[in-house]
Amino acid sequence: MRDADGRTVLISGASIAGPALAFWLARHGLRTVVVERAGALRLGGQNIDVRGAAREVARRMDIEGDIRAATTGEQGLRFVDEHGVTMAEFPAESADTGAFTKELEILRGDLAKILHDRTRGTTEYIFGDQITGVRDHGDRVTVSFEKGAERDFDLVVAADGIRSRTRALLFGDEPRIRSLGLYGSYFTIPRGASDSGWARWYNAPGRRAMLLRPDNVGTTRASLWFLSPPRGHERLSAAEQKALIASVFADAGWEAPRVLAGLADAEDVYFDAVSQVVAPRWSRGRVALVGDAAYCPSPVSGMGASLSLVGAYVLAGELSRHADHRDAFAAYEKLMRPHVDAAQKLPPGVPWIAYPRSRRGISLLHGVARLASSPLARRLQGWIGSSPADRIELPDYPNGG
Repeated sequence: MRDADGRTVLISGASIAGPALAFWLARHGLRTVVVERAGALRLGGQNIDVRGAAREVARRMDIEGDIRAATTGEQGLRFVDEHGVTMAEFPAESADTGAFTKELEILRGDLAKILHDRTRGTTEYIFGDQITGVRDHGDRVTVSFEKGAERDFDLVVAADGIRSRTRALLFGDEPRIRSLGLYGSYFTIPRGASDSGWARWYNAPGRRAMLLRPDNVGTTRASLWFLSPPRGHERLSAAEQKALIASVFADAGWEAPRVLAGLADAEDVYFDAVSQVVAPRWSRGRVALVGDAAYCPSPVSGMGASLSLVGAYVLAGELSRHADHRDAFAAYEKLMRPHVDAAQKLPPGVPWIAYPRSRRGISLLHGVARLASSPLARRLQGWIGSSPADRIELPDYPNGG
């Protein structure tokens, strides 16, 4: 599928980075194909936020209004004890500060749908298939698929997440997945009488935590977390993962019985070791990486979706600016690398500080949270402003919005 008037690009992954890259490449006149292993667009998922430079990217894509219309409406975060009593609360913030809940909070699947809707007229989408082989000939790339016939492209980009199969084909074990010693699971449960517009964070002894968040469709998004050295739990079957989670949280207290009952019936359970992707390079020859496949900062950073949007914008822009893809890939990495490094540099004690071992430690965490939630502390936070990872100065590209 090569076009004399423009380069053709195959993108693996139809979540956020992939469709965002397809949007900008099409804007710059390149032809795009997105292949996705799932049989359809994966909707649902947990809350993500669009912040800092990513918000400006959304404005340039003219989707900020769509994102705002689909926000979850979350009012903020409350730390609660085993009786559901609020120990500290952090209201949502409109500014790009360190607040837990941002102004543009949206379900991952809702953002993916917005991006898909904006690109399906200019991009060929192939669902239910995946890349099985890549041969870089120097002047083109031949790609084989699990189901479809071989095709030639000018460039190939992996944008299919932290466990990217395409990345493994292209770069082998050169990129490292760095575990943070934390496991997390996400799933949807029925809305309960105790749920409101506020997210609620509960700590149980034994370095465990539960988070319940409202959504915009009348259900509740649950996530359960526990500290543990890497034990390969992410490789268990779905049924084994459910059993593991139920075992770990069986005596957690608070709303654990309700949440675990919802887990048993949930069909959208995601479970993984919380990790970062550390790749010494994001391109080789005519292939490249973007988004979580290249530089997942981990969910605890809150920067994954934003880095995906910004990285897609920059990669497409540099490909439009440079005739030689090698120059474009180098410029993309030079611009993005410092901001990725900043996003992956977590504050001291993260994530361990949020998961105390004992009840005394939990009481201490609640005390610190109360101090941090005071009006003075929130004003100081506002003066400090956003993370350095948010402050990338976006280049202006031809046709870049």
